[in-house]
Amino acid sequence: MTADKPRCVVLGEYMISKGCTVRACAKAFGISKSTVHKDVSERLREYAPSLHREVRKLLDKNKEERHIRGGKATREKYRRG
Repeated sequence: MTADKPRCVVLGEYMISKGCTVRACAKAFGISKSTVHKDVSERLREYAPSLHREVRKLLDKNKEERHIRGGKATREKYRRG
């Protein structure tokens, strides 16, 4: 992370710029999903409220779509054999 920005802000900006999931963000930064989720859903609120609102919308969208991604992953798993 950078010295001038808290980790939660860096993670939030990354998620918004890439439109990624918590899992993808955690993998990119080499930290746990729990840490990413806590940073962007709780800690980010006090550092950057407007960014927190954007990330919250992305998290809600990802939650609505997760059953679709799960179905695609299962289909691909069985397709590969």
